[in-house]
Amino acid sequence: MKRRVRIRPALLIFCAALLVSLMACQKKQAPKPEEAEEHVGPSPLGTSQPVLNKVFTVRTAMVFPFEIPARAAMPRLHGDYKSFIGKVGSKPDDAANVDFLVLTAEQYADFASGTGSAALFSAEAAHEQTVDVSLPPSMNEPQKFYVVFRNTAGGDAKKVVQADLSVDF
Repeated sequence: MKRRVRIRPALLIFCAALLVSLMACQKKQAPKPEEAEEHVGPSPLGTSQPVLNKVFTVRTAMVFPFEIPARAAMPRLHGDYKSFIGKVGSKPDDAANVDFLVLTAEQYADFASGTGSAALFSAEAAHEQTVDVSLPPSMNEPQKFYVVFRNTAGGDAKKVVQADLSVDF
């Protein structure tokens, strides 16, 4: 005589729940983390970029933003400027003095709001200046900087500036 096996509903539910939980516990393949090499772009080392090469008029202030690319380990701003009363080439004197500032993005925000006086570099009241400023490294993100020419008090209301500035990485 054949014996009938009877499966109890509670046992069936238990087995189904066990099967579902075993399937849920199987680890899914985690996405492969990106390799460090995938984040490394070309190094800007050994390159140069013009920041400013022009003649312009300064009544109150002139601002020139520039950016350092990511992974620039030792960026350096260099060049020179001269300021004049009237036209380029006239005899520069103290009446043509301007302030020259190099600001980080945070310093520029303070400068623009009138609350800050800190600068990465400044040359106050000069009509001729050679510039050679080391900038902080940019790490993995590009960094923005600002060159500011500001009219100094006590001089002429309008000055002409001839500037030639570049940044090396």
